[in-house]
Amino acid sequence: MSEAQTDSLAKNKLGASSIVFLVLAAVAPVTVLIVVIPLAIAFGNGGGVPIAILLVAIALLLFAVGYAQITKELTNAGGFYAIAVKGLGRTAGLVTGLIATIGYNAFTAGALATLGFFAGVVVPGQLWGIEFDWFLTALVLFIIIILLATSGIHVSAVVLGVALVLEIILVITFGFSVLFSTGFDLGIFSPEIIFGGSLWIGLLLAATCFIGFEATALFGEEAKDPHRTVPRATYAAIIIICLIHVFGAWAIVSSVGIGDAQAVSLEHLEAGDLTFILIEQHLGPILGVIALILLVVSLFAAQLAFHNSAGRYLFSLGRAHVLPHWLAKTNRRGAPARALIVNFLFAVIVAAIFRLALPEVPPVLTLLPVGVGFATLAIIIVQAIAALSVVVYFRRRRDPRWWSTFIAPGLGFLALAVFSVMAIVQFPLVAGSEELYVVVLPWILVVALVGGILYGAYLKSKRPEVYAGLSEDLEKFDEELAEAAAEEN
Repeated sequence: MSEAQTDSLAKNKLGASSIVFLVLAAVAPVTVLIVVIPLAIAFGNGGGVPIAILLVAIALLLFAVGYAQITKELTNAGGFYAIAVKGLGRTAGLVTGLIATIGYNAFTAGALATLGFFAGVVVPGQLWGIEFDWFLTALVLFIIIILLATSGIHVSAVVLGVALVLEIILVITFGFSVLFSTGFDLGIFSPEIIFGGSLWIGLLLAATCFIGFEATALFGEEAKDPHRTVPRATYAAIIIICLIHVFGAWAIVSSVGIGDAQAVSLEHLEAGDLTFILIEQHLGPILGVIALILLVVSLFAAQLAFHNSAGRYLFSLGRAHVLPHWLAKTNRRGAPARALIVNFLFAVIVAAIFRLALPEVPPVLTLLPVGVGFATLAIIIVQAIAALSVVVYFRRRRDPRWWSTFIAPGLGFLALAVFSVMAIVQFPLVAGSEELYVVVLPWILVVALVGGILYGAYLKSKRPEVYAGLSEDLEKFDEELAEAAAEEN
């Protein structure tokens, strides 16, 4: 790893398209097509899932209207933690940062299990009849990932861009093959289909399809003209995610029949092969094999994207002295190398514990629900807090723009709050496990909430300079941006 040199990330590296690549890679279109959408069809509103995805996108776009306004005044590597500080105060920001950091680090651990299992067991098993140890496979791939991440954010953007293009090509090819062979069933717009099954669970699982869009806030310091680039990237990310997922889901339910979609998905739930079967049916066995390989590419890209996000939350909290300041050093390429190493070690250690404790059980039944399920809940809650922060921030300033700073983000907050409550109530479904050690995981967020409040009170009374620094760090960076802009002009 390169020697640490500064406490600032590399600036002026990312355009809007690069940020969109980083975000969409975290969303993992092929993984959603193969894993998440069939789950939403099975447990949610069946053939109405495409509309559920559309409704979630509308809710997120409403939030994005207010988010675009606040990012014009705030740019920082702290993501939604920074927004919470501005809107709800330092202690709320501290709690938000802790929940987000816990969530993103948990995500890398859980996703590591998924990556190792499919890359080491499922794909080589189906293609060549051999299997590799999932942990060792994941470790090798994660070493490649951290080397890419520490090489600079622009390198990650290029790699993720290539992976994303391949994923989108597969989803579009599959969708059009269904469109041309059987047609897309317009029955998805009928009320009995939309409200069939459980629309609420359909909305909840559709919301998980968008996990990762919020990462646009994390790359502000590294963006070109961030006050314009980040809002544009956010709008673009939500719209593109919506179009890809709606198109893929519509293809699946049209192929099996919207009236039978839920029953068919339930039949294939245990094997998890519904999308693979449909791809082979419409595109042939060769593209079925390519879909298997692209699933691994998708998981690799998502791991790289979330690794970058986790590192930036650790870096930001380290720079604010909430976590050890040692984390706030970057290498000569401007990457938060120390924070990335900590995230790498955390994920590997957690994965090793599960590998040693449960050697005979597939990690998708143990580590996956612990990591990804818990992280999904944490990130949805962070999104809701950020939406509320936007509303409060502009109301305190008596901003006259009622639609963009109150009504739209307020409606977005209500939707995200509902998603958060649903995720807590239906957590075993989100996590994919009803094991006791999985079901109790939401209590970690309660501990983070209480601990964050107590820690904030301690900092305010005993270390006021650190407490003040929770917001001063944000203001300092915005001043640097303004100075840089003035120099250019």
